Amino acid sequence: MTFLISPPTTETEQFIHAIQHHGYAVIAATDVNQWASDETGHNLSALVASWNDLPPDHYLKDGGRYRRRRHSCFIAEADQVMQVPHRAHWQPLAYNALHGGMERMFEPIEPAVIANPAWQNVLRILAKQCSSLKGEQPWFIEAHQFRIDTTDGIGRPTPEGAHRDGVDFVAVLVVGREGIKGGETRVFESDGPNGQRFTLIEPWTLLFLDDEKVIHESTPIQPLDGAGHRDTLVLTFRRGGFQGV
Repeated sequence: MTFLISPPTTETEQFIHAIQHHGYAVIAATDVNQWASDETGHNLSALVASWNDLPPDHYLKDGGRYRRRRHSCFIAEADQVMQVPHRAHWQPLAYNALHGGMERMFEPIEPAVIANPAWQNVLRILAKQCSSLKGEQPWFIEAHQFRIDTTDGIGRPTPEGAHRDGVDFVAVLVVGREGIKGGETRVFESDGPNGQRFTLIEPWTLLFLDDEKVIHESTPIQPLDGAGHRDTLVLTFRRGGFQGV
């Protein structure tokens, strides 16, 4: 039997306080869906099928075949979200010792996903939260659709280990888990001894992190019976521009 620790959720009205004082917050799926939905009936469930069409990640330095992904970039400003021309994902070695220093050009997120109002609402509302925390300004957003599977018997959501991303904020939304054990989320103070561990289970639960205050990782996944996978949407928010060479 697999025992899972549920995350401590934060009420939306306490979101800013939690980030300021603890460096992270977990928002329940019901609240995230309320943020994303609109009066026309658009909601996040319409996006789920797109995770079944993610190309393999050919940049894994550990030789693994367990990760599929798409990646696109946006700028959020004045309550508007605009997609920018497709660009490579890049991180310095200081933040990603395994894959840092590489220009990784992934396939873009499908236009139908980006055009969905629920997608736009999530990026717009989270960018507004970023401005509430660090002042009104443009936010440079990188969006990553991930599927980690058990093709190799084990899948590693964070092969680089516990890390920061070199941005201001990181949002991790669990989209689904199927036929796996593991995938525990761990959040630690970047300059202290305290940490939390829990498993994001319910689809569209949100983990929001202040990347300057905490480091994070997810433990490997293994199949329960046959093949399995874990799907997530990771959004990073950065002031002043995208990371790049």
